[in-house]
Amino acid sequence: MLDSGRTVVHLCTPPDARTEALRELAALGFRTFLVEKPLSAGIGAVHEIRRIRDAHGLRITVVAPWLHSTLTQRLADLVQSGALGTLHSITVCQNKPRLSRTFAVPSHPSAFDVEPPHALGVALRLAGPARLVDASWTDAHLGDRVARRMGSARLRLQHDGGTTTTIACDLMSPVRERSIRLTFAGGTVTGYYPVSADDAYAQLSIEEPGVPERREVFYDEALTACVLRAYRDIADGADFAPAFELNAQVVSLLTDAKRRAAAESPYAPLPERAVPEEEALHAR
Repeated sequence: MLDSGRTVVHLCTPPDARTEALRELAALGFRTFLVEKPLSAGIGAVHEIRRIRDAHGLRITVVAPWLHSTLTQRLADLVQSGALGTLHSITVCQNKPRLSRTFAVPSHPSAFDVEPPHALGVALRLAGPARLVDASWTDAHLGDRVARRMGSARLRLQHDGGTTTTIACDLMSPVRERSIRLTFAGGTVTGYYPVSADDAYAQLSIEEPGVPERREVFYDEALTACVLRAYRDIADGADFAPAFELNAQVVSLLTDAKRRAAAESPYAPLPERAVPEEEALHAR
């Protein structure tokens, strides 16, 4: 017999189907959840998830591997140390060939919901709170088939501390790339996150005027680190509220980005695509 009070539920529904699943599971007595990124597809749903959490005493943590990445920690250490001076800008490139999945399993409302949540969390961690400056998206095309809003996504942020962030995601790219470039007053740092489960090594280069480039390659299995940390925190009774609020900020910025992109699109927004039956929640 499943003990709902002790079971950790890994909620893998598409982001726009998450609220109802969480409400139903909470009513059945489940209290601890690992939720796939992003926390939801819109800030209104985040508010509802927060209400459900508070009403039922839920513990919710988001599966956000980049926030647990060794590369991200190295970047955060560089920012905090001040060794390269003021952080001026962050540039993230997320290229991911995804046509097969986009047309076979239409589980995301837009390209903003696929890769950018990873980068947004990192940008907020490195440079603090931010506001949206501009955003755009494109459709995915495959012959005469079109997946609205699923070709690419691009956004720019202005952080309260003065740093700017640009995130570009191309889901029709013929090559994979997950890179981040930090431009400081005294140098440039470029990092490459692992692009798939095929190779769990990250790379980092540091360039300073008059100094030979420094390069590092290191193991960075961020998803495993993320899940292990989540279960340790669950066992230790850790407070998940700060991480929840960070991920809520991510969704808020994504919501703003989608509104801005929709306002500039040459067509009216489509109704969200139906969630296929195979995209169901999974309890672990």
